[in-house]
Amino acid sequence: MKINQLKINQYGKLKEKQIEFSPTFNIVYGKNEAGKSTLLSFIVNCLYGISKNKKGKEISDFERYLPWSGDDFSGKLEYELDNKEKYEIFREFKKRNPKIYNGNKEDISKQFNIDKNKGSEFFYEQTKIDEALFLSTVVVNQQEVKLEKQEQNILVQKIANLVGTGEDNVSFKRAIERINRRKLEEIGTDKSREKPINIIGREIQKLTEEKQELKKYENVKYEIEEKKSLLRDEIEKLENENNFLKEIKLVNENEKIENEKIKMKINMKNENDKKIENLKSEKEELNKNNIFEKNKKIKLEKNKLNKKIIIIFFIILLINILQFLIIKNKIFNYIFLLTVPTVLIFYLFSKNKIKNKNNKIKKELEKINEQKNNLNNEINLLEKNNSELEKEIKQLNQNFILKINLEKEKIKNKFSNRIQETKINNFLKLENPNFEIQNIENKLNNKKIELHTLDIEYKNIEPKLENLVNLEEKLVNYNEEMLTLKNLDNSINLAKEILTNAYEKMKNTVTPKFTKELSETISQITNGKYNNIQFHDQEGIVVELENGNYMPASRLSVGMIDQLYLSLRLSMAGELSEEKMPIILDEAFAYFDKERLKNILTYLFDKFKNHQIIIFTCTNREKEILDEINGNYKMIKM
Repeated sequence: MKINQLKINQYGKLKEKQIEFSPTFNIVYGKNEAGKSTLLSFIVNCLYGISKNKKGKEISDFERYLPWSGDDFSGKLEYELDNKEKYEIFREFKKRNPKIYNGNKEDISKQFNIDKNKGSEFFYEQTKIDEALFLSTVVVNQQEVKLEKQEQNILVQKIANLVGTGEDNVSFKRAIERINRRKLEEIGTDKSREKPINIIGREIQKLTEEKQELKKYENVKYEIEEKKSLLRDEIEKLENENNFLKEIKLVNENEKIENEKIKMKINMKNENDKKIENLKSEKEELNKNNIFEKNKKIKLEKNKLNKKIIIIFFIILLINILQFLIIKNKIFNYIFLLTVPTVLIFYLFSKNKIKNKNNKIKKELEKINEQKNNLNNEINLLEKNNSELEKEIKQLNQNFILKINLEKEKIKNKFSNRIQETKINNFLKLENPNFEIQNIENKLNNKKIELHTLDIEYKNIEPKLENLVNLEEKLVNYNEEMLTLKNLDNSINLAKEILTNAYEKMKNTVTPKFTKELSETISQITNGKYNNIQFHDQEGIVVELENGNYMPASRLSVGMIDQLYLSLRLSMAGELSEEKMPIILDEAFAYFDKERLKNILTYLFDKFKNHQIIIFTCTNREKEILDEINGNYKMIKM
């Protein structure tokens, strides 16, 4: 992979700058603060994106390189992969993702995965090198080579880490120690006491014992619930029977009431019949009254009187005729004259007397007739009432029987699913259900008292059961925590196993290759002074001296350690990716003397002729040495 050219619109102090790189060797020259480091940052952030996180710095890269004036915080980088495919990356650094164009200037941005945190991962997909690895291998700056005496051990450890694990900030021993420490602090062991796994284990044991103690109340709870369920069923059954009997009782009472109504009407009819009989008797008695005989006698007396008067007048008339014809006596005439008025008076008196009697009898007859009429009317009314009563009684009997049967059938259907049919039939046969109702109510009261007793007993164990629930929840939580700890313990053990296997594989495969290349590199840089470098688990990097003795790298000079570290970084450059990545050195040789610088530049020309090399420098030393060794390079001035 090679960087062809850059076009910077605005980035930090750089503005409207365009740079073309040679595919082989490049020297970017500029005095301090000329923008070399800014240019290097632009290259990295074009490929991987600019971060707004500080990452331990005072300010983030975004804040550091954001232009003070203008909004065109952007630029373009063109590069070519080893397969000759060319790409252009245009970034507006205020936006998260770049625009990616292929050699035909087609936008292919959507062909690459976009991570929600990192943005487009196009360069990682093409090279399999992430930003951290890019910066820790092919990019070397002054701060990573310059080393004070007191920091010597740190760099030696980094070299050992690189050889042992492939990462300068990863130490196998420290990783194992850190894993063991984390396991002890976050989990614990069988020998520890106050670590999480020990504390949780004791809590689980304690809660398990309490749970076993409270579990018996759970059995009591189930027994009570079963008894309560049976009691409720029995109570429901008794209540159904009681309700059935009460409804039947009510129907029976209605039946009695209706019967009483019928009886009352029958009694009324009977009373009417008696009254009719009495009235008829009274009528007969009236008919038997002698007032009629008296009436007949008066008529006879009247007839007799009339006859007597007629006879008397006939006699007087005869006497008078005789006297007039024969006797012719005035005295008889006078007597005759007196007799006639007397007879008339007698007649009138007698007639008046008979008339009075007759009037009296007429009045009595009228009264009797009136009484008879009243009796007849009353008899007729009573007979009419009786006829209506008979109809009502008949109707009541018919309706009553139908109504009672319907009500009983309705009640029977209502309780058919609640009470056994045989029991229903037995209840229906009861003439007086009161005794059975009382018996059932007594049973109901006893069952309800028993149910209430069970409720009280249940309430008394409820707090214990609630405590059991809370305890079980705690136990579940602790078991989950214990499972989490065990899973973490398994993960840590697995990590240790994987790390150990990887470390052993690294030592058996990659490390020999690194140490071989490192030995060749350091031999060339030091003109054969040091030819053999080895890696040991205990001592780390050891160097073979000219006399054949081995010495730990920590005892070498600071300058030698600098060369060793740079040599290792360079030896790794070819192993990072299938792509031959460019090697970028930012003031990496500032503290190299001329001989060491000449050796390293010669080594770069010979060893990395297929890699693009970009050296940032503020001196002419690199140019002078390259001219001296006839090295072909491109000079770029800032």
